[in-house]
Amino acid sequence: MGGAQAGAAGTPPGRGDFEIRVRGRFGEAFRSAFGELTVVLRPAETVLLGSGLDQAALYGILDRIQALGLELLEVRRLPGPRDTV
Repeated sequence: MGGAQAGAAGTPPGRGDFEIRVRGRFGEAFRSAFGELTVVLRPAETVLLGSGLDQAALYGILDRIQALGLELLEVRRLPGPRDTV
């Protein structure tokens, strides 16, 4: 039982890739508030994709969503190399 080890793809433990779905389509002003994320516009929602996020970063993004008055639909951790064993 040693210290923390990096994941198979070099992602430090406690970090992960996340998909965050929000109702509605973001305009440019809202997209700039999430510059560190990949923004995918769908017909009725916006999907934010974050790579290598730790818990503090994820909570910060969720706080921004709430502060902007956006409706959060879903937060999902995406499977990584370590999850597909």
